Amino acid sequence: MSDEHEASNFGVISSIRGSVVDAHFPGLLPSVFSILRCGTKEAIVVEVMEQIDQHRVRGIALTATQGLARGMVVRDTGKPLQAPVGKTIISRMFDVFGRAIDRQAEPTETEWRSVHRSPPSMADRLTKSEIFQTGIKAIDVLVPLERGGKAGLFGGAGVGKTVLLTEMIHNMIGHQKGMSIFCGIGERCREGEELYSGMKDAGVLKDMVMVYGQMNEPPGARFRVGHAALTMAEYFRDDEHRDVLFLVDNIFRFIQAGMEVSGLLGQMPSRLGYQSTMGTELSGLEERIANTRAGAITSIQAVYVPADDLTDPAAEHVFGHLSASLVLSRKRASEGLYPAIDLLQSNSAMATAGIVGKRHYGIAQQIRKTLAEYEALKDIVAMLGLDQLSPADRLTVGRARRLERFLTQPFFATEQFSGLKGKQVSLEDALDGCERILRDEFKDLPESALYMIGAISELKQAAPKPQEPQTAPASMLPPSVPAGAAHAA
Repeated sequence: MSDEHEASNFGVISSIRGSVVDAHFPGLLPSVFSILRCGTKEAIVVEVMEQIDQHRVRGIALTATQGLARGMVVRDTGKPLQAPVGKTIISRMFDVFGRAIDRQAEPTETEWRSVHRSPPSMADRLTKSEIFQTGIKAIDVLVPLERGGKAGLFGGAGVGKTVLLTEMIHNMIGHQKGMSIFCGIGERCREGEELYSGMKDAGVLKDMVMVYGQMNEPPGARFRVGHAALTMAEYFRDDEHRDVLFLVDNIFRFIQAGMEVSGLLGQMPSRLGYQSTMGTELSGLEERIANTRAGAITSIQAVYVPADDLTDPAAEHVFGHLSASLVLSRKRASEGLYPAIDLLQSNSAMATAGIVGKRHYGIAQQIRKTLAEYEALKDIVAMLGLDQLSPADRLTVGRARRLERFLTQPFFATEQFSGLKGKQVSLEDALDGCERILRDEFKDLPESALYMIGAISELKQAAPKPQEPQTAPASMLPPSVPAGAAHAA
């Protein structure tokens, strides 16, 4: 027997109810969050969740419990769940136990750290606000993300959360100098394999680490995989002093796993079946994502919204932790307007004149105003037709429809399905295009010319060439548009 086994604390299993395992320890009682090992070759891992009395503990199995029986010996490792950190974990894929799942040898020269860590103290945090550009027009113009902040992609099933998240990885990883950690919580293993292959083909895997707890795994494993991935992200921030992009797909599955664990332990559910400790559990994870003097962790999280109901307790609790919320709309997706971001419901704490600048703020506010007016006119247009509107309202409708189409964008992530080459657009190009649409420079062009293009300069190819150059008289142009600018595109 090894020294580790001689120093270990042994007990016996007293009951098994699915993933819930009770163990009796005649000597020292294991502490909460300690890892217990049992079964053949100690393959079954149990995390202690409660101390029932002075000799018994109750835990949740992080692996399947087949083959486990009462009376079997269980060993207390005396350590919590740990994750590997170090330079050798880069470009690899791991499970919740830190085991490599990419068909390669286990990484060497790694340090193992507990997944249960405290958030950085207030004294260590930085409070400066910087914009994190994504190259996606609708996001950079109307819902700018914060460097070191948390952004959520809210939406029901099939509205494009994972596609948008994949596109952000593609756009950001190329031009940012930091690390990316992708955490898949309770998602399909097919998506994990596709993302790994896609990142490998794109040549960006050299700055990524992936951690997966898939939907076929027990709730205990899905509940802890976020903590394991965040431990790796904290290593790159605190030890390597690098900026980290922390991507989560899907944070709702973390809450759902917590709800399953809570139910298994027999705790009374709260509203709509959610666990009463949901707020505490979510805060324990989210508050570790922060800017410090060493570096920044910027997080983008997909949030599944059950039945498209944004008042669901899970969505409400996540909202409170975010600096930007991108709400995906099923209606926009059905109209083919991708990314299907609801531009009026989405918001960002960064969208203020003091942070983005007066010009950007002014354009964003004007876009929101135009889209809101169009929303109010939609019922009239549907019942009476466009001809019944006043000339000013007709202009507003045309402007809003052109803005909606200009804020669509072909994605690199969907090239193989759409046949359209992906586009990345700078903030300056996106603002310039929106400003010119608001000035009605393109009111004589068909709306379809603005659909699925990148920068507004591409209209040269999209717009049909007139037979003769025609310039509108200066008297007919709005005051803000110089003569000849209408023909600039």
